Amino acid sequence: MASSLTCAGILWALVSLLSAAASCVGFFMPYWLLGSQMGKPVSFGTFRRCSYPIRDEQRQATVMLEQCGRYATFQGIPSVEWRVCTVVTGTGCGLLLLVALTALMGCCVSELISRAIGRVAGGIQFVGGLLIGSGCALYPLGWDSEEVRQTCDNRSDQFQLGSCEIGWAYYCTGAGAASAMLLCTWLACFAGKKQKQYPY
Repeated sequence: MASSLTCAGILWALVSLLSAAASCVGFFMPYWLLGSQMGKPVSFGTFRRCSYPIRDEQRQATVMLEQCGRYATFQGIPSVEWRVCTVVTGTGCGLLLLVALTALMGCCVSELISRAIGRVAGGIQFVGGLLIGSGCALYPLGWDSEEVRQTCDNRSDQFQLGSCEIGWAYYCTGAGAASAMLLCTWLACFAGKKQKQYPY
């Protein structure tokens, strides 16, 4: 199988895949913000949550249900900022994944990625990384929502964690976005082979 990528292009395809995987896994996992409520560990993502209070009618008390799930509706996400963050970050992850899969195909298909296509792909990765980075920057604006305040001892506010802490998924998403914007965008400029000039 002939490749349309240079040596730098093969490295670009690999780094693109790793960046997209890190961002997508981090985005999907509900471990962006970690805290506790009623003695149980609670964690939040942008559109998912682990452990939440429910009313136990048999005991006539509120208990914590220890399982992870997404919010039932888009409007159920605790704050407007987190809704925007979900859309923006999800779009960025989609762009990174699309370019990563195209780059991988370029390893096996000849003349798929030229220098110009590589540069366009790098531009798309930069935009994707910028969208994910914007989502990560918007996320702390939602820390003043009632759900987060209950988990963080009623001491959290915008850009103030209270008793909570940032989880590994937030860092994973941000690291994927940063590597896409900085490393992948640069490598994409050298990814494609120069097209042959035909004399006709």
